Amino acid sequence: MTPVALPTVAIAQSVSITIGTNLNRGRGITCSQGERLLRNRGFRNILRIDCRGRFFVYRAWRGNSRFEIAVRQSNGRVVDVRRISRRR
Repeated sequence: MTPVALPTVAIAQSVSITIGTNLNRGRGITCSQGERLLRNRGFRNILRIDCRGRFFVYRAWRGNSRFEIAVRQSNGRVVDVRRISRRR
């Protein structure tokens, strides 16, 4: 008989995002791509605040905190992350 492999334990991964984080490997992004890339980094309920110009600005929840995130359109790099509120 062949031994049966045991399943591995699922572990929650913490995905960090800070100023300078590159979301799209240095390539330009659209506003909807920026939203999707933030969702892939663990943000939820993402609102597009401003998608005109060189920077795209979003507001989103992560955990119990709400953040405002600015992403450079030309290369997908995060240029600003601010926690603006917390759930009580």
